[in-house]
Amino acid sequence: MRVAPKIVLSEEERGELTKLSRSRRASVRLAERARIVLLAADGMRNDEIADQLGIGRVQVSRWRGRYAKSRLAGIERDLPRGAPPVKVDVARLVELTTQSTPEAATHWSTRKMAAELGVSAASISRHWRANGVKPHLVRGFKVSRDPRFVEKLEDIVGLYMSPPGHALVLCCDEKSQVQALDRTQPGLPLKKGRAATMTHDYKRNGTTTLFAALNVLDGSVIAQCEQQHRHTEWLKFLRKIDRETPKDKALHLIADNYATHKHPVVQEWLAKHPRIQMHFTPTSASWLNMVERFFRDITTERLRRGVFTSVPALVSAIDDYIAHHNTKPKPFIWTKSARDILQKVIRANSRLSAKQNATLH
Repeated sequence: MRVAPKIVLSEEERGELTKLSRSRRASVRLAERARIVLLAADGMRNDEIADQLGIGRVQVSRWRGRYAKSRLAGIERDLPRGAPPVKVDVARLVELTTQSTPEAATHWSTRKMAAELGVSAASISRHWRANGVKPHLVRGFKVSRDPRFVEKLEDIVGLYMSPPGHALVLCCDEKSQVQALDRTQPGLPLKKGRAATMTHDYKRNGTTTLFAALNVLDGSVIAQCEQQHRHTEWLKFLRKIDRETPKDKALHLIADNYATHKHPVVQEWLAKHPRIQMHFTPTSASWLNMVERFFRDITTERLRRGVFTSVPALVSAIDDYIAHHNTKPKPFIWTKSARDILQKVIRANSRLSAKQNATLH
């Protein structure tokens, strides 16, 4: 027969428990446990204490035993429930994620890493977030090898951050092969509890090329669509820019190194229009051209989910988007200095060189 442990209290312990049992600041649970111990110290049996306090006998037995074993610390907190949490070796987790790949895969997932370390996928996800590790993402990246990279970088960033007076800075480029895509079936509209739908397959109805010049000062766009993007179309676009900009302003045009931009016919025309000065981005550095940001916007907001039954319908949609954009244009603000960008490129070059040397050896 099990015998309840005898509780013997010192004067100090009794005073502390009495204070807890009457306290309005202590938790209700702790006050009840203190009363259980006090009644047990008075010689009452567990069933008598349970009847007096209106609780279960097992509960009385539990807290009586814990106080007898650990005194006040035994009743202040509940014991942890369930299995003890498995600790993650964070240093090893980060090392595995960044320095290795799983068998027959290109990157780690939470479940693969959880199986490797014997912990839950939720724990892996939590520690990845805490350490800024994102193995599911990959970003496009290429370091420019242009021998005049620094000179061109400082030239273009200088135009962004300190534009010349009495001049306009225009970022120019082509968005080629914009497809007029029609869907094979109508999609279902967005509704509560269901996303809009669109068929995965499509019909190609031709393409167009969007020429655009983004005004760095106010964000307005000069644009036109052409069937091709040869030097003749580029020259036609330059003439449009010349017509639609104030004649008393010098024009600084930023463009990439596409061959049509440097065609002899274009060079000859530019020589006859000295107010237009070309600035070319470094090779493999089209990200320096802010018009790419506008191209991203028109792609995500108008083209990607669009349904176009013909090229004229596509061109009309592009024209409408640009007209709406120009009613309330907003400039993109360039914040990185040439020095900051150059330091980042230097770090990237050093890391790439170190990795290449390690691979060779």
